[in-house]
Amino acid sequence: MQVLVTYDVATEKDDGKKRLRKVAQVCKNFGQRVQKSVFECLVYQVQYEQLLRDLVKCIDEKEDTLRVYRLREPKEQFCRHFGVKPSVNFQDPLVI
Repeated sequence: MQVLVTYDVATEKDDGKKRLRKVAQVCKNFGQRVQKSVFECLVYQVQYEQLLRDLVKCIDEKEDTLRVYRLREPKEQFCRHFGVKPSVNFQDPLVI
């Protein structure tokens, strides 16, 4: 399934900056950054549950916001992109 993760972490204090880095790292482990606080992830159900657990551990629910949206598939039919930084198709062969 494809999911969109968005977050807003309060960074006025040093611990907020640390939480922000942790949230971004968790998201990088599961997907690709498409904007500063927005990631697209392609995950199986088990990975989805792990992603949610990992993210909730990182945030302070009294100060931060986390939203995870399941995207309709096929994504290309329901998502239109304009501008720079095209997304990577995770299902295409990886060429290095």
